[in-house]
Amino acid sequence: MNIAILGIDLGKNLCSVVGVDEAGAVVLRRRMRHQTIVQYASGLPRCVMAMEACCGAQHLGRILQAQGHEIRLMSPEYVRLYVKAQKNDDRTRRRSPRRPRARRCGSWS
Repeated sequence: MNIAILGIDLGKNLCSVVGVDEAGAVVLRRRMRHQTIVQYASGLPRCVMAMEACCGAQHLGRILQAQGHEIRLMSPEYVRLYVKAQKNDDRTRRRSPRRPRARRCGSWS
């Protein structure tokens, strides 16, 4: 399984994770706990990890960045633009990291 982008939707207890290959096809879709994401990501080759910016994303982003992954945080107000009619966030996690003009947030040091 070759994952190019791993989109993470952070939740209170569980996170939804979607892995996309270079062609844009979904190769992974599952729900994991925060610690399980860190363990799973350590076994992956270097890839882009995209998530909505929040305090939990900053913490998780630092851990994943230390493993060598590229972290892309997206501002919550721009994530909302992708969600229409209460559809799931898979579309956001798949499409937003590929858009060159998408507004992103930096991570804190």
